[in-house]
Amino acid sequence: MEDFILKEIDRIGQMLMGIARKLGLLRDETPNYSLTDVQEEFAQASLPFDLDALLQQENPVLYLVENVEISDQGLETFIDILFHSDLDEDRKKALLEDALTYLDGKGYFSFRLHSLMTD
Repeated sequence: MEDFILKEIDRIGQMLMGIARKLGLLRDETPNYSLTDVQEEFAQASLPFDLDALLQQENPVLYLVENVEISDQGLETFIDILFHSDLDEDRKKALLEDALTYLDGKGYFSFRLHSLMTD
């Protein structure tokens, strides 16, 4: 059963990487997409959570970790995707800070997310 859970967690991370690629996030240029684009990609990928409902959570990062059981790498990709969308700047900053607090607390250092703090 543990193997199934680990595979499922990895599958979510891989789906998020695919979405990041489609949105142009993994290219050497600054991506230009809206939150609506993100929602459409999430729906097409059949991710096991609703983005609107997730963003309504008091602590979306904690929700993803505890309920969706997202991997550290998946969380990193998810935050990166949202950070480059047209989501409200204060909301992006709060999500980024929450994710960094969680990941740093686990000893998972994300160069990618830390670099966003200086942008």
